[in-house]
Amino acid sequence: MIIPPPAHPVQDPLVSYFWSGEAIRSRSVSSVVLVGTVNVPAPPARLSADWERDIVQRLRLAPGEVEALPLARARMRWPEYRQCVQAMSDWTGTLGLPASLTACDVALMACRGAKYHHDGAQYGGMSFCNLFLSEDRGLDLHFPSTGHRIPLTTGTAVMFDTGQPHAVIDRSSSGFNVADFPPDRDCSQVFLTWELPIENAHVGHVLGIAFDIDPTTALLLDDEQVWRDGTRASVCPDSGRWCQNE
Repeated sequence: MIIPPPAHPVQDPLVSYFWSGEAIRSRSVSSVVLVGTVNVPAPPARLSADWERDIVQRLRLAPGEVEALPLARARMRWPEYRQCVQAMSDWTGTLGLPASLTACDVALMACRGAKYHHDGAQYGGMSFCNLFLSEDRGLDLHFPSTGHRIPLTTGTAVMFDTGQPHAVIDRSSSGFNVADFPPDRDCSQVFLTWELPIENAHVGHVLGIAFDIDPTTALLLDDEQVWRDGTRASVCPDSGRWCQNE
């Protein structure tokens, strides 16, 4: 399903410049956020305990940080991994994406909340498709520019444009606050994330992407960027508001 934005969302004039082969190409940034719930079993208790140890001892995640966990090691101890992939492939199929997720890059990620950010400077040629594996810990995935706010629990599935600002915040908060993630709070989230090429015709159609909207500027750039109102922009990590002149 598509969760609609508020009745009067803010329409940001955003442009993503991304690598297409050996050239930079321009495109719009989609405000579409696709959300569903898929039926997946909770990860084995011993595997979840391993993840928690990695988060605390190896990654030493501070509030707001997002880092990768070792997926290859996890798959050896995760009999239901293929079931998770199949459930997500079935879900993306209902969205009109016929290609199997097994052909896309996938990573296992962990966070203790996430500060507001966009990923268009590293993954401008992709959309993200995430499957959250942790139980409900009172956290929401928030897209401040569109108004989407999604409670995170086991089986939450989300697909969105990498150029759209987002964060994982406390359910009772209006923004990201380090104080919402004290050391004694169990607030980590583990999720699988797939990278779906934005130039895939089905992906572009589902997200409503318009391509080559600023080819002149694209010719002048040599790295991936997101611009707003004609200027390269970044995101305030606490509020999610756009900041000009990165």
